[in-house]
Amino acid sequence: MHQQKRQPELVEGNLPVFVFPTELIFYADDQSTHKQVLTLYNPYEFALKFKVLCTTPNKYVVADAAGAVKPQCCVDIVIRHRDVQSCHYGVKDKFRLQVSEQSQRKALGRKEVVAILLPSAKEQQKEEEEKRIKEHLTESFFFEQSFQPGLITMAILRT
Repeated sequence: MHQQKRQPELVEGNLPVFVFPTELIFYADDQSTHKQVLTLYNPYEFALKFKVLCTTPNKYVVADAAGAVKPQCCVDIVIRHRDVQSCHYGVKDKFRLQVSEQSQRKALGRKEVVAILLPSAKEQQKEEEEKRIKEHLTESFFFEQSFQPGLITMAILRT
């Protein structure tokens, strides 16, 4: 008998969506960061169609907010921040990428990507460096004290 290979039934909302990066950071003082690229990967044996949704669409321009990705291919989605103002610093916006099978309407999967506008790339790097140094100092040294009558010794243990 001839058996036909059947594709498993795809359940709505359960298909893993592969997007890189998973977070977009825009810096007000660095215009080169005002335009960023999200890459959507399709590792599957079937074509996907996608749609990009946003919690604050008035702050962003999404080039090709809908389209298709061939099997085992990827597509770049360009996102531009168009409302760089100090009142938006630190506000987390979200992009949702919904994917469905080329011939279907129902969303098979989705992935959210956080976007945030920060005031300064240099300021952020300085804060991150200070945080790393502080973490390194607190995590790298363990002090062991042993008390003996008339003598106090201290050993520094490195991790």
